[in-house]
Amino acid sequence: MRKLFGTDGIRGIANKDPMTAEVALKVGAAIASVLKNHRGKPKVLIGKDTRLSGYMLEYAMTAGICSMGANVLLAGPLPTPGIAFITKNMRADAGVVISASHNSYEYNGIKVFGHDGYKLPDDVEAKLEKLVGNFPALELPSHDRIGGAKRIDDALGRYIVFLKHTFPQELTLEGIKIVVDCANGAAYKVAPLIFHELGADVIAMGVSPDGKNINDGCGALHPKAMADAVIEHGADIGIALDGDGDRVIVADEKGNILDGDVLMAICAEFLIERDELPGKTVVATVMSNLGLELALKRMGGSLVRTAVGDRYVVERMRQSGYTLGGEQSGHIIFLNHSTTGDGILSALQVLAVMIQKQRALSELKNVMVKVPQKLVNLPLGDSSLKGNIPDLDVFTKDLERNMNGEGRVVIRPSGTEPVIRIMVEATSDKLMNETIEKAVSYLKTHLEIEP
Repeated sequence: MRKLFGTDGIRGIANKDPMTAEVALKVGAAIASVLKNHRGKPKVLIGKDTRLSGYMLEYAMTAGICSMGANVLLAGPLPTPGIAFITKNMRADAGVVISASHNSYEYNGIKVFGHDGYKLPDDVEAKLEKLVGNFPALELPSHDRIGGAKRIDDALGRYIVFLKHTFPQELTLEGIKIVVDCANGAAYKVAPLIFHELGADVIAMGVSPDGKNINDGCGALHPKAMADAVIEHGADIGIALDGDGDRVIVADEKGNILDGDVLMAICAEFLIERDELPGKTVVATVMSNLGLELALKRMGGSLVRTAVGDRYVVERMRQSGYTLGGEQSGHIIFLNHSTTGDGILSALQVLAVMIQKQRALSELKNVMVKVPQKLVNLPLGDSSLKGNIPDLDVFTKDLERNMNGEGRVVIRPSGTEPVIRIMVEATSDKLMNETIEKAVSYLKTHLEIEP
């Protein structure tokens, strides 16, 4: 059982285990240790979001990597997908993102990408975790073989050029007004620039990070302010990114908020009509709304589900040759363009559909009708599960059986926060709420939850 790496790297409260400078140093050393047999001196790219603790962890990780004889390239604040791209673009041996994505500023995290720009598979993360545990046994190189570090000044420019190339060259955003909320996070510079350079009239929000205001009442987790701004400014679309820029939530011109499921349905319909969606298939997780599955069926397509986590979506896409997948939360992967979820890139693809179909987003969203769905997070207190949950799988299946084929239930511990997530969808609000009440009651009975 892995204890350090969760569904999206390592995550926790800054300066509290496991998100301490000591752990960051050890993870850096472990990464360099895995790479030490590569030809030449390995290069590791490090990027981060705008959290106050990013400096502490960045320097600690740099020390760990250099101590094992590898060089470090420091990109500074840049979205997670930007680091994935630059890792491959600069032929680095690995890429590291210091970010806790959608979490509030007191959290931070570490995500690792391979030289190909893809997140590491479970077995490699398990190897890193083992090396961190055996840190004293790592063999340090001699004083003349330690690594160095330098900042790269053109990372932002490289990423902007890449993003512009994902937007059809014959199209322009001239005449389109966009509200973009950058969540005071990693995309605060690049997002407004890219939409402006493509011709849009841009109203930027969440672009004044102070180390503590990332995701604070703004961005993809709090899209209402963005949606209200769309109405206020008469914009054609609102775009809300999360703290590390790998997810996007959108508002149409009427202020209606559209999640990742709806955006995938819009793009899937366009691609199926053009016969450009391999297998007419979208890959999503068990948390995606049943309405997406039904919409794809009406298009003559299908939905493949995976475990929760965009990395598992990407793994399935790569295995089967699919190019569109993602999560309801707004991680959307266009594998023909990028190796991971990218909020800006996803927004550009939605804009391209709007322009080419010459239809407003409020019309395009009708491709999918959502089934009533609710997600409840049951806090676990001090970041740990106090014992096993007896017969959880059996209980979950019983709940679904009692719904007589009119709903789904997913209950799982979060891989990024100390909560149990309960997702229920049903053909009616009444059935959905009754099922959630049963699930919450059962879990509270079998969990010791600290205040």
